[in-house]
Amino acid sequence: MRKVLHAFALLACASLGSVAHAEQLRVMTSGGFTAAYQILGPKFAAATGNTLDTALGPSMGQAPEAIPNRLARGEKADVVIMVGYALDELIRQGKVDPASRVELADSRIGMVVRGGAPKPDISSVEGLKKTLLGARSVAYSDSASGVYVHKQLFKRLGIEQQLAPKASMIAKIPVASVVAKGDYQVGLQQVSELLPVRGASFVGKLPEAVQSVTRFAAGIPTHAEHPRQAKALLAYLAAPAAQQTVQATGLDSVSR
Repeated sequence: MRKVLHAFALLACASLGSVAHAEQLRVMTSGGFTAAYQILGPKFAAATGNTLDTALGPSMGQAPEAIPNRLARGEKADVVIMVGYALDELIRQGKVDPASRVELADSRIGMVVRGGAPKPDISSVEGLKKTLLGARSVAYSDSASGVYVHKQLFKRLGIEQQLAPKASMIAKIPVASVVAKGDYQVGLQQVSELLPVRGASFVGKLPEAVQSVTRFAAGIPTHAEHPRQAKALLAYLAAPAAQQTVQATGLDSVSR
């Protein structure tokens, strides 16, 4: 009995110690991994006693909210979660510790239409091409998926000129939100950013022959105030136990 009580006492002390050393972590995350993070982040906080102060923004671009722009003007962060090649650029600039990089998930591009509208067949390249040509208007994002759609996909399909007058880049807000309101007939963005939006119906992923897979990764800025806790968060997000959540939010797990 004494041994049992001693064990409980040690456990209580350990719990109090973890709370006493809990910190507030500043996390910057871009859209593709946000749905998974919004589920996993609170679980990490509950398990560790740390709190998470989260800022949302794209991985690139001119918007003030973009993660590179936030860091450039001196905003502090303990963790950045973003498109892998954009993270590589921050590492190259010396803003993120290269040893801290953790691979999180792969993201594919999909399509939505307004809720209740007929869902086109985009399972083939020809079906996708026909759908885009027949659409009244097309919306795509201002982040990694939108760059691919605008600069490569339309060209690969041979419909760049036909779509120029009716395709628009949507900044700062989810593409599915403008489709749900009826402002655009179809929308293209990473699946994980399309699924959470109410009022839009998910059609499917682009055919693999013209698909673009975006790797999401995370790292710890070189001037992070709480690198030890940040490392624990990254390990939690990449752990096998997190993969069911990762996949449920429209992402693909990374082979390790």
